[in-house]
Amino acid sequence: MMSTYILQIDTATEVCSISLSLDGQVIDQIDAAEPNLHATKLTLFIDELLQRTNITYAQLAAVAVSKGPGSYTGLRIGVSTAKGLCYALDIPLLAINTLESMYRGFTKSSIQSEVIYVPMLDARRMEVYMMVFNGQGKVVEETKAEIIDADTFSDYSNYQLRLFGSGAAKLKDLLSDQANIAIDTTYKHSSAYLSAAAFEKYTNQEFEDLIYFEPYYLKEFIATTPKANKL
Repeated sequence: MMSTYILQIDTATEVCSISLSLDGQVIDQIDAAEPNLHATKLTLFIDELLQRTNITYAQLAAVAVSKGPGSYTGLRIGVSTAKGLCYALDIPLLAINTLESMYRGFTKSSIQSEVIYVPMLDARRMEVYMMVFNGQGKVVEETKAEIIDADTFSDYSNYQLRLFGSGAAKLKDLLSDQANIAIDTTYKHSSAYLSAAAFEKYTNQEFEDLIYFEPYYLKEFIATTPKANKL
């Protein structure tokens, strides 16, 4: 059986992350959390990762990318890079929902069957991108943009909830009086969490169309104009 090397790219958040997996197991990764690195460092990180693992571009079986939701600019950079590599190397593109990969990463080392898990990405102000999973990995609520208020999780009052990701930290004060909700602030985003789903998709030949595939933005991009300095 041939070895399946998959390059994984995640630029959906402020973290510029790439990793290399072999048959679904991560063998090396680079996670850089400095802001605004995606455009200038992504391809350099890919070169560095392949060099230090002694893997050539020709050995790659596929490229997996975090498709969104997330940062509009980050997703555009990651997806365009992944598509370019796949086109040049004539290999398939695999696309993974960012929130699904977060759930897989968060529960990889420990999962409780009775807990409801809610990965969240910050979408400005009190809005987040979120999904809801149960402890068996079943999707309870599909990906959506949600403005969070004190009643958002009222339907889950009889369950223990774990909220995590960049969208969760800002909710600590708002939800502090709801004893069934725990907000995790230790979660670190990484492309390594794409590995299991990417290998599954590769095995099942669930490939994207390189011509028509676009990031899953969820919301239209809204450009903002800097406020004038009134001083």
